[in-house]
Amino acid sequence: MCRLWILGTPDGVDPTGDRDPGLFGPGSVTWQMHGDPMMWVAGIRALYLQALHPRAVRGVMQNSDFRNDAWGRLMRTADFVGTTTYGTTEAAERAGARVRKIHRMLTATDPDTGERYGVDEPELLLWVHCAEIDSYLHILRRSGFRLTDAQADRYIGEHRVGARLVGLDPDRVPADRAELAAYFEQVLPELAAGPEARDVDDFLSRPPVHPLLVPARALLWRRVARLAYAALPPYAHALYGRPVPPPAAVTRGLRVTGTTLRCVPARLRWQLPPKHILSAMSRLGPGSRPAPYKVGR
Repeated sequence: MCRLWILGTPDGVDPTGDRDPGLFGPGSVTWQMHGDPMMWVAGIRALYLQALHPRAVRGVMQNSDFRNDAWGRLMRTADFVGTTTYGTTEAAERAGARVRKIHRMLTATDPDTGERYGVDEPELLLWVHCAEIDSYLHILRRSGFRLTDAQADRYIGEHRVGARLVGLDPDRVPADRAELAAYFEQVLPELAAGPEARDVDDFLSRPPVHPLLVPARALLWRRVARLAYAALPPYAHALYGRPVPPPAAVTRGLRVTGTTLRCVPARLRWQLPPKHILSAMSRLGPGSRPAPYKVGR
């Protein structure tokens, strides 16, 4: 989970005009998917899911003051994902090296046993990675982003590259939907909604905002957070102690939200920081513009 609260990373802009497509390139499923606005909802689902691994979430809670800098950290996370997806190879490698360096310096303590452990333990990094990729894929497909099963497998396989950036051995990372499902089945006994998960749950329901923004939080953020939470797998609802919402209703909510967000012109959405897509199009030309219909090419 620590990757979701990382410090600053490079922005991927290449001042030399190099046409390097980066680690994924316009021909990848990743390139097309990560330009979709439902990635923000998927990121919130990932946070809810990642918080259910006690050792992983402890690494966040004991090494960051996310309540006081939540929005800044969220933007830095978006910057990392944007850099590794749309930046040059050099920028992506530099971002990964920075994350690995930060993680090497951080430890957490198990309050029950007193054990100290590094937040860069492979099993913790693997949980963060799998929860993240599963959330991106699940939310986008369920909200109407069309992917065949083969394309979904291709997306998971592509992200072995991203796993390497944060310090994982790509050969030990799930490469398709079957391997990802087997991983979650294996790790399920280790999951629990401990105190730290409850803190994350509470924070995502009511993140601190300026008093003038409280109505907007109630009107917009809470609805998005509830939708992201509702899209969690049944075992996550059981761990959080809440009933599983009707799947059909959740799917309808995701479809309506996806359709609404996708009606906002892409150029307008991409003007928001950190602007990695516009930088990539400037570097590679307008033909590199991400779009769902390009996935099957």
